[in-house]
Amino acid sequence: MNSFGRVFKVQIFGESHGLGVGICIDGCPAGLSVEEADFEPDLSRRRSGAKGTTPRKEADIPELMSGIFNGKTTGAPITIFFKNMNTRSGDYANLLSSPRPGHADYVGKVKFGGFNDYRGGGHFSARLTTGIVAAGVLAKKLLPQITIQAFLTEAGGSQHIEEAIDKALADHNSIGGIVECRVSGLPVGIGEPFWDSLESVLSHAVFAIPAVKGIEFGSGFQAAKMTGWEHNDSIVDVSGKTETNYAGGINGGISNGNELVFRVAIKPTSSIAKPQQTMNFETKKVDELIIQGRHDACVALRVPPILEAMTAIVLVDFMLLEQRIPRVNKH
Repeated sequence: MNSFGRVFKVQIFGESHGLGVGICIDGCPAGLSVEEADFEPDLSRRRSGAKGTTPRKEADIPELMSGIFNGKTTGAPITIFFKNMNTRSGDYANLLSSPRPGHADYVGKVKFGGFNDYRGGGHFSARLTTGIVAAGVLAKKLLPQITIQAFLTEAGGSQHIEEAIDKALADHNSIGGIVECRVSGLPVGIGEPFWDSLESVLSHAVFAIPAVKGIEFGSGFQAAKMTGWEHNDSIVDVSGKTETNYAGGINGGISNGNELVFRVAIKPTSSIAKPQQTMNFETKKVDELIIQGRHDACVALRVPPILEAMTAIVLVDFMLLEQRIPRVNKH
Protein backbone atom coordinates (compact mmCIF):
# COMPACT_ATOMS: atom_id res chain seq x y z
CA MET A 1 0.00 0.00 0.00
CA ASN A 2 1.30 3.46 0.86
CA SER A 3 3.09 2.68 4.14
CA PHE A 4 6.55 1.34 4.94
CA GLY A 5 8.51 0.50 8.08
CA ARG A 6 8.09 -1.33 11.36
CA VAL A 7 9.11 1.22 14.03
CA PHE A 8 9.94 4.32 11.96
CA LYS A 9 6.82 4.12 9.78
CA VAL A 10 6.23 6.41 6.83
CA GLN A 11 3.06 6.89 4.80
CA ILE A 12 3.01 8.99 1.64
CA PHE A 13 -0.08 10.80 0.36
CA GLY A 14 -1.19 13.19 -2.37
CA GLU A 15 -1.15 13.51 -6.14
CA SER A 16 1.01 15.35 -8.64
CA HIS A 17 -1.70 17.90 -9.54
CA GLY A 18 -3.87 17.66 -6.41
CA LEU A 19 -3.75 20.11 -3.51
CA GLY A 20 -0.32 18.82 -2.60
CA VAL A 21 1.77 15.89 -1.45
CA GLY A 22 3.21 14.88 1.87
CA ILE A 23 4.22 12.27 4.37
CA CYS A 24 3.18 11.08 7.80
CA ILE A 25 5.96 9.68 10.01
CA ASP A 26 5.09 7.56 13.03
CA GLY A 27 7.66 6.26 15.51
CA CYS A 28 10.08 9.17 15.48
CA PRO A 29 11.48 9.57 19.01
CA ALA A 30 10.52 12.64 20.99
CA GLY A 31 12.98 15.45 21.60
CA LEU A 32 14.64 15.64 18.17
CA SER A 33 15.38 19.22 17.16
CA VAL A 34 13.63 20.12 13.90
CA GLU A 35 13.33 23.41 12.04
CA GLU A 36 11.90 24.21 8.63
CA ALA A 37 15.36 25.19 7.41
CA ASP A 38 16.66 21.67 8.10
CA PHE A 39 14.79 20.38 5.05
CA GLU A 40 16.04 22.86 2.47
CA PRO A 41 19.47 21.36 1.60
CA ASP A 42 18.06 17.99 0.49
CA LEU A 43 14.86 19.43 -0.98
CA SER A 44 16.92 21.84 -3.10
CA ARG A 45 18.93 18.91 -4.47
CA ARG A 46 15.72 17.14 -5.46
CA ARG A 47 14.12 20.30 -6.90
CA SER A 48 14.10 20.89 -10.67
CA GLY A 49 15.99 23.71 -12.35
CA ALA A 50 19.18 22.11 -13.63
CA LYS A 51 19.60 21.38 -17.33
CA GLY A 52 17.82 18.14 -18.15
CA THR A 53 15.19 18.47 -15.41
CA THR A 54 11.54 19.45 -15.75
CA PRO A 55 10.68 23.15 -16.17
CA ARG A 56 8.00 22.67 -13.51
CA LYS A 57 9.27 24.46 -10.42
CA GLU A 58 7.65 24.08 -7.02
CA ALA A 59 8.66 26.01 -3.90
CA ASP A 60 8.55 22.80 -1.81
CA ILE A 61 8.11 24.67 1.45
CA PRO A 62 7.45 22.08 4.17
CA GLU A 63 4.38 22.73 6.30
CA LEU A 64 5.04 20.99 9.65
CA MET A 65 1.43 20.21 10.50
CA SER A 66 1.77 17.88 13.49
CA GLY A 67 4.23 16.11 15.75
CA ILE A 68 6.60 19.07 16.20
CA PHE A 69 6.19 21.62 19.01
CA ASN A 70 8.59 24.37 20.03
CA GLY A 71 11.18 23.07 17.58
CA LYS A 72 11.18 19.51 18.96
CA THR A 73 9.49 16.28 17.92
CA THR A 74 6.75 15.33 20.39
CA GLY A 75 6.65 11.57 19.84
CA ALA A 76 3.29 11.90 18.08
CA PRO A 77 2.89 11.26 14.34
CA ILE A 78 4.63 13.91 12.24
CA THR A 79 2.77 15.21 9.20
CA ILE A 80 4.63 17.27 6.58
CA PHE A 81 2.72 18.81 3.69
CA PHE A 82 3.90 20.42 0.44
CA LYS A 83 1.44 22.50 -1.59
CA ASN A 84 1.27 22.08 -5.36
CA MET A 85 1.42 25.59 -6.81
CA ASN A 86 2.66 25.17 -10.40
CA THR A 87 0.42 22.71 -12.23
CA ARG A 88 -0.84 22.62 -15.83
CA SER A 89 -3.40 19.83 -15.75
CA GLY A 90 -4.71 20.50 -19.25
CA ASP A 91 -1.54 18.99 -20.68
CA TYR A 92 -2.77 15.55 -19.60
CA ALA A 93 -6.35 15.55 -20.93
CA ASN A 94 -5.59 13.23 -23.85
CA LEU A 95 -4.13 10.56 -21.55
CA LEU A 96 -7.63 9.44 -20.59
CA SER A 97 -7.97 7.74 -23.95
CA SER A 98 -4.33 7.47 -25.05
CA PRO A 99 -2.03 6.21 -22.24
CA ARG A 100 1.67 6.95 -22.44
CA PRO A 101 3.93 4.04 -23.40
CA GLY A 102 6.13 3.05 -20.48
CA HIS A 103 4.06 4.97 -17.93
CA ALA A 104 1.47 3.87 -15.35
CA ASP A 105 -1.46 5.53 -17.15
CA TYR A 106 -2.92 2.27 -18.47
CA VAL A 107 -2.36 0.03 -15.44
CA GLY A 108 -3.56 2.75 -13.06
CA LYS A 109 -6.79 3.18 -14.99
CA VAL A 110 -7.47 -0.57 -15.06
CA LYS A 111 -6.51 -1.22 -11.42
CA PHE A 112 -8.58 1.63 -10.01
CA GLY A 113 -11.48 1.44 -12.45
CA GLY A 114 -10.79 4.85 -13.98
CA PHE A 115 -11.27 6.66 -10.66
CA ASN A 116 -7.58 7.49 -10.25
CA ASP A 117 -6.31 11.05 -10.64
CA TYR A 118 -4.43 10.84 -13.96
CA ARG A 119 -3.15 14.44 -14.00
CA GLY A 120 0.63 14.50 -14.04
CA GLY A 121 0.68 10.82 -13.19
CA GLY A 122 -1.44 11.34 -10.07
CA HIS A 123 -0.36 9.15 -7.17
CA PHE A 124 2.20 7.40 -9.38
CA SER A 125 4.16 10.62 -9.87
CA ALA A 126 7.72 11.17 -8.65
CA ARG A 127 6.28 14.36 -7.13
CA LEU A 128 5.47 12.20 -4.11
CA THR A 129 9.17 11.67 -3.43
CA THR A 130 9.19 15.18 -1.94
CA GLY A 131 7.75 13.74 1.25
CA ILE A 132 10.19 10.84 1.19
CA VAL A 133 13.09 13.30 1.10
CA ALA A 134 11.56 15.13 4.08
CA ALA A 135 11.32 11.88 6.07
CA GLY A 136 14.91 11.17 5.13
CA VAL A 137 15.99 14.45 6.68
CA LEU A 138 14.57 13.34 10.04
CA ALA A 139 16.05 9.86 9.65
CA LYS A 140 19.51 11.31 8.97
CA LYS A 141 19.23 13.50 12.07
CA LEU A 142 18.66 10.32 14.10
CA LEU A 143 21.81 8.77 12.58
CA PRO A 144 24.50 11.40 13.24
CA GLN A 145 27.26 8.77 13.30
CA ILE A 146 26.35 7.49 9.83
CA THR A 147 27.13 9.27 6.55
CA ILE A 148 24.97 8.56 3.50
CA GLN A 149 26.01 9.91 0.10
CA ALA A 150 24.53 9.17 -3.32
CA PHE A 151 25.68 10.53 -6.67
CA LEU A 152 25.01 10.08 -10.38
CA THR A 153 27.89 8.14 -11.95
CA GLU A 154 26.65 7.95 -15.54
CA ALA A 155 23.75 9.02 -17.75
CA GLY A 156 22.67 7.54 -21.04
CA GLY A 157 25.44 4.93 -20.73
CA SER A 158 28.14 7.59 -20.55
CA GLN A 159 30.23 9.08 -17.77
CA HIS A 160 30.18 12.34 -19.72
CA ILE A 161 26.87 13.25 -18.16
CA GLU A 162 26.43 16.79 -19.48
CA GLU A 163 27.19 15.71 -23.05
CA ALA A 164 24.67 12.88 -22.78
CA ILE A 165 21.99 15.26 -21.51
CA ASP A 166 22.68 17.77 -24.30
CA LYS A 167 22.27 15.01 -26.87
CA ALA A 168 18.97 13.85 -25.35
CA LEU A 169 17.60 17.41 -25.28
CA ALA A 170 18.58 17.99 -28.91
CA ASP A 171 16.86 14.75 -29.86
CA HIS A 172 13.71 15.55 -27.83
CA ASN A 173 14.33 12.31 -25.99
CA SER A 174 15.14 11.07 -22.49
CA ILE A 175 17.94 9.02 -20.94
CA GLY A 176 18.44 6.92 -17.83
CA GLY A 177 21.39 6.68 -15.49
CA ILE A 178 23.22 4.91 -12.68
CA VAL A 179 23.17 6.28 -9.14
CA GLU A 180 25.61 4.94 -6.54
CA CYS A 181 25.03 5.15 -2.80
CA ARG A 182 27.74 4.80 -0.14
CA VAL A 183 27.14 4.53 3.60
CA SER A 184 29.97 4.85 6.12
CA GLY A 185 29.80 4.48 9.89
CA LEU A 186 27.21 1.70 9.82
CA PRO A 187 27.86 -0.70 12.72
CA VAL A 188 28.17 -4.47 12.42
CA GLY A 189 24.97 -6.48 12.85
CA ILE A 190 22.23 -4.49 11.08
CA GLY A 191 19.86 -6.76 9.17
CA GLU A 192 18.53 -10.28 9.47
CA PRO A 193 19.06 -13.52 7.51
CA PHE A 194 16.63 -14.26 4.67
CA TRP A 195 13.39 -12.21 4.57
CA ASP A 196 14.64 -9.13 6.37
CA SER A 197 18.19 -9.10 5.08
CA LEU A 198 19.65 -5.62 4.75
CA GLU A 199 19.70 -6.06 0.96
CA SER A 200 16.07 -7.26 0.93
CA VAL A 201 14.66 -4.34 2.89
CA LEU A 202 16.77 -1.76 1.07
CA SER A 203 15.69 -3.21 -2.27
CA HIS A 204 12.04 -3.10 -1.19
CA ALA A 205 12.33 0.59 -0.34
CA VAL A 206 14.49 1.53 -3.33
CA PHE A 207 12.09 0.00 -5.84
CA ALA A 208 9.39 2.30 -4.49
CA ILE A 209 11.29 5.18 -6.11
CA PRO A 210 9.68 5.77 -9.52
CA ALA A 211 11.93 4.85 -12.51
CA VAL A 212 14.17 2.40 -10.59
CA LYS A 213 14.71 -0.73 -12.70
CA GLY A 214 17.58 -2.50 -10.96
CA ILE A 215 19.83 -2.64 -7.91
CA GLU A 216 23.16 -4.28 -7.13
CA PHE A 217 25.29 -4.44 -3.99
CA GLY A 218 29.08 -4.41 -3.97
CA SER A 219 30.37 -6.28 -7.00
CA GLY A 220 26.78 -6.91 -8.10
CA PHE A 221 26.40 -8.73 -11.41
CA GLN A 222 30.16 -8.71 -11.91
CA ALA A 223 30.32 -11.35 -9.15
CA ALA A 224 28.95 -13.90 -11.61
CA LYS A 225 32.17 -13.54 -13.63
CA MET A 226 34.55 -13.92 -10.66
CA THR A 227 35.97 -16.88 -8.77
CA GLY A 228 35.55 -17.33 -5.05
CA TRP A 229 39.25 -16.67 -4.49
CA GLU A 230 38.88 -13.35 -6.34
CA HIS A 231 35.60 -12.33 -4.73
CA ASN A 232 36.21 -13.19 -1.07
CA ASP A 233 37.06 -10.13 1.02
CA SER A 234 40.00 -10.86 3.31
CA ILE A 235 39.49 -9.65 6.90
CA VAL A 236 42.51 -7.58 7.95
CA ASP A 237 41.77 -6.48 11.54
CA VAL A 238 39.67 -7.29 14.60
CA SER A 239 37.03 -4.67 13.69
CA GLY A 240 36.08 -6.75 10.64
CA LYS A 241 37.68 -4.37 8.15
CA THR A 242 38.31 -6.11 4.83
CA GLU A 243 41.02 -5.64 2.23
CA THR A 244 38.48 -5.43 -0.59
CA ASN A 245 34.74 -4.80 -0.49
CA TYR A 246 33.11 -6.97 -3.14
CA ALA A 247 30.41 -7.82 -0.58
CA GLY A 248 29.39 -4.17 -0.50
CA GLY A 249 29.41 -4.12 3.31
CA ILE A 250 26.94 -6.98 3.78
CA ASN A 251 27.41 -10.67 4.55
CA GLY A 252 24.50 -13.03 5.14
CA GLY A 253 22.08 -10.13 4.94
CA ILE A 254 23.83 -8.37 7.85
CA SER A 255 26.09 -5.30 7.81
CA ASN A 256 29.74 -6.25 8.38
CA GLY A 257 31.11 -2.85 9.42
CA ASN A 258 32.65 -1.96 6.07
CA GLU A 259 31.27 0.69 3.75
CA LEU A 260 27.80 -0.17 2.44
CA VAL A 261 27.90 0.25 -1.35
CA PHE A 262 25.09 -0.24 -3.84
CA ARG A 263 24.00 1.09 -7.22
CA VAL A 264 20.58 1.57 -8.82
CA ALA A 265 19.60 1.72 -12.47
CA ILE A 266 17.19 4.52 -13.41
CA LYS A 267 15.18 4.18 -16.61
CA PRO A 268 14.60 6.97 -19.13
CA THR A 269 11.60 9.18 -18.42
CA SER A 270 8.52 7.82 -20.21
CA SER A 271 7.20 11.23 -21.23
CA ILE A 272 9.20 12.42 -24.24
CA ALA A 273 8.54 15.03 -26.93
CA LYS A 274 9.15 12.63 -29.83
CA PRO A 275 5.97 11.27 -31.43
CA GLN A 276 5.08 7.76 -30.24
CA GLN A 277 2.47 5.13 -31.02
CA THR A 278 -0.16 4.02 -28.50
CA MET A 279 -3.63 2.54 -28.35
CA ASN A 280 -6.49 5.00 -28.43
CA PHE A 281 -9.06 3.32 -26.19
CA GLU A 282 -11.91 5.43 -27.60
CA THR A 283 -11.33 4.61 -31.28
CA LYS A 284 -9.80 1.15 -30.52
CA LYS A 285 -7.00 1.98 -32.95
CA VAL A 286 -3.29 2.65 -32.60
CA ASP A 287 -2.69 6.37 -33.03
CA GLU A 288 0.22 8.78 -32.87
CA LEU A 289 0.72 10.28 -29.42
CA ILE A 290 2.21 13.71 -28.85
CA ILE A 291 2.93 14.21 -25.16
CA GLN A 292 2.44 17.69 -23.75
CA GLY A 293 3.57 18.92 -20.36
CA ARG A 294 6.89 19.46 -18.61
CA HIS A 295 9.10 16.48 -18.00
CA ASP A 296 12.65 15.48 -17.09
CA ALA A 297 15.03 14.55 -19.90
CA CYS A 298 17.11 12.73 -17.27
CA VAL A 299 15.20 12.09 -14.05
CA ALA A 300 18.28 10.30 -12.68
CA LEU A 301 19.72 13.77 -11.98
CA ARG A 302 17.24 14.19 -9.14
CA VAL A 303 17.49 10.69 -7.67
CA PRO A 304 20.53 11.03 -5.32
CA PRO A 305 18.74 12.86 -2.45
CA ILE A 306 15.76 10.52 -2.81
CA LEU A 307 18.00 7.46 -2.66
CA GLU A 308 19.78 8.85 0.39
CA ALA A 309 16.42 9.43 2.07
CA MET A 310 15.18 5.91 1.38
CA THR A 311 18.45 4.49 2.69
CA ALA A 312 18.23 6.57 5.87
CA ILE A 313 14.60 5.52 6.43
CA VAL A 314 15.54 1.83 6.18
CA LEU A 315 18.59 2.16 8.41
CA VAL A 316 16.88 4.17 11.14
CA ASP A 317 14.03 1.65 11.20
CA PHE A 318 16.53 -1.20 11.71
CA MET A 319 18.41 0.78 14.37
CA LEU A 320 15.24 1.64 16.31
CA LEU A 321 14.01 -1.96 16.03
CA GLU A 322 17.25 -3.17 17.61
CA GLN A 323 17.24 -0.29 20.14
CA ARG A 324 20.57 1.00 18.86
CA ILE A 325 19.44 4.64 18.87
CA PRO A 326 19.54 6.28 22.33
CA ARG A 327 16.67 8.40 23.54
CA VAL A 328 17.02 11.93 22.21
CA ASN A 329 14.55 13.72 24.48
CA LYS A 330 16.42 15.84 26.99
CA HIS A 331 14.81 18.41 29.27
